[in-house]
Amino acid sequence: MKIVMFYHSLYSDWNHGNAHFLRGIVKELQKRGHDVDVYEPEGGWSLQNLLKDHGAEQLDEFRQYYPSLNPQFYNPEKKLNYQNILSNADLVIVHEWNEPSLIAEIGRKKEKFNFKLLFHDTHHRAVSAEEEMKKFDFSHFDGALVFGDVIKKIYEEKNWVDKVWTWHEAADADFFSPNRDEEKEGDLVWIGNWGDGERTEELMEFLIKPIKELKLKAKVYGVRYPEKAQKALADAGIEYGGYLPNYKVPEVFAKYKVTVHVPRRPYVEMLPGIPTIRPFEALSCGIPLICSPWNDAEDLFTPGEDYLIAKDGNDMGYKLAEVLKSPHLAKSLSDNGRKTILENHTCAHKVNTLEGILQEIGMPKDNIFPIHHKTMEA
Repeated sequence: MKIVMFYHSLYSDWNHGNAHFLRGIVKELQKRGHDVDVYEPEGGWSLQNLLKDHGAEQLDEFRQYYPSLNPQFYNPEKKLNYQNILSNADLVIVHEWNEPSLIAEIGRKKEKFNFKLLFHDTHHRAVSAEEEMKKFDFSHFDGALVFGDVIKKIYEEKNWVDKVWTWHEAADADFFSPNRDEEKEGDLVWIGNWGDGERTEELMEFLIKPIKELKLKAKVYGVRYPEKAQKALADAGIEYGGYLPNYKVPEVFAKYKVTVHVPRRPYVEMLPGIPTIRPFEALSCGIPLICSPWNDAEDLFTPGEDYLIAKDGNDMGYKLAEVLKSPHLAKSLSDNGRKTILENHTCAHKVNTLEGILQEIGMPKDNIFPIHHKTMEA
C-alpha cells in the first residue's frame, strides 16, 4: 500500500510531541511492507527552532537513529505537485497541524486520485478552540482518527466528519525498551517542556518542591523554559539539561531511578483519559513512574500497579521517597508498566487498529495486508 502523510514534522521533536508517535507508526508501517511518504513544510516552526538552537548536525544524528525515515519537504508558499504526490496513493493521512487550505485542497483531490483519506487529531483544540476547527473542510474525508474518546464524542456531537475512531498514541516498544541495570547518575529525571503556562503551578507543586525538600539529585530536560523557571530549578538544586532529542530518552531514563508525569491543565480538566505520549514512553522504558492527578477515564492502565498517583505535592514527596528506598516497589512498577505497554500500547497495536479501520472504509485487503507482511507472519 502506498501511504502519503502530511504532518508538521517527522524530523523535529523540538516542542513537538506528535513526532514521537509518528516515527513509531511509520517504522511499523514500513516493517509490514508498506511504502510510506511523509511530507512536512519547509521552514516549519519546530524544525526551524531545532536548527537555530542546535544546528544541522541534529538531522545527521536523527538519520543515524532512524535510517528508514526520510521525510519529504514542500514549499507551503507554492502550489504542490499533487499529480506526483498523490496519484499512486492508496491512503492519505493529514494531521491537524496543517493549514486549512492544504487540508481542503487534498480533500478535493480524493475523487480524482481515488485514495482513502483520514484526518488525524492529536490536539485539544476541539474543546479549547472550536472556532479553529470550523475552518477545516472535512467534506471529502472518510473519517478522523482522534487520540481520545472525549474528542471522538465531540466530533460526533458536532457532526464534523462522517466517521470517527479513537486512536490513542503509543510507544515504539522496540526502541523505548528497559535498561534498568545501568549504573545510575541520579535519583529523578523529568523530560518535558515548560510551555505556555499550562502547568506552571503543577510543576512547582509536583516536581520542583518535592525534589528540593527531599534533596534529590535530579535533572530536567526540555525547551521553552523562561528565566523564572530556570531560577526555580537552580534554587531547588535541579540541573537543567535543555533540549533532549526524543531518540535519546531511553538512554537517559536508564541512568535514573524514577520519573514523574505532570500533564498540562487542558488534559486534566477537559480531556480525561488522554495521557499524551510521555507516560507511554516512560512505562515502555521500565522506569518507575509517579503521576500528578489525571483521570484514566478509558482504563488504559492500572494505577497503583503500572504507576503511582500522587494526590498533592506532599503525597508526591512521600511516594518518591517510597520508590527510592524500596527496590521491590521500584521493580514491581517497572515490570508492570512495561508489561502493560507490550500487551496494549505499542505502535504495532495502533497499526493493527488502523488496518481494521481501513477494512471498515472499504480498502482492499490486498492493500492492507501486503504479501510481504503475510510472509513475515507465516
